[in-house]
Amino acid sequence: MWIPIQIDEKSAEPLYHQIETQLRSLIISGNLAEGTMLPSIREFAGDLKCSVITVRRVYQDLEGEGLLRTRQGTGTFVSHVGDGAREEYRRETVRKALEAAVDAGRSVQFGEEELNELFQEIVKRKYGDENKKGE
Repeated sequence: MWIPIQIDEKSAEPLYHQIETQLRSLIISGNLAEGTMLPSIREFAGDLKCSVITVRRVYQDLEGEGLLRTRQGTGTFVSHVGDGAREEYRRETVRKALEAAVDAGRSVQFGEEELNELFQEIVKRKYGDENKKGE
């Protein structure tokens, strides 16, 4: 099974974290449905051109979060993700991005009003582009 994971070799972010973050997002968003069997650790490591240890760590971390379950001799499968967990993940993902944006703005002396104006401008542009596609 092919899983759309993008590795940025130039990123300072550790490889296991890049894989784990994207796989978590695919599971929680529902793009990988409950019961989906993931590739074996060895197969996935080969696909991603990384260490078996890296993929094992990702699978173990996500299993620890309850997002994956492993059945000995059968494989690793996507677990059930409830609506509450999905909503919490969505909110947390956006909250982190917004906090990083505010921190970036403050670091270059943007005021609160200036940040709000820029945010509204971006939201209108992005959602406006989306509305135009549907026309």
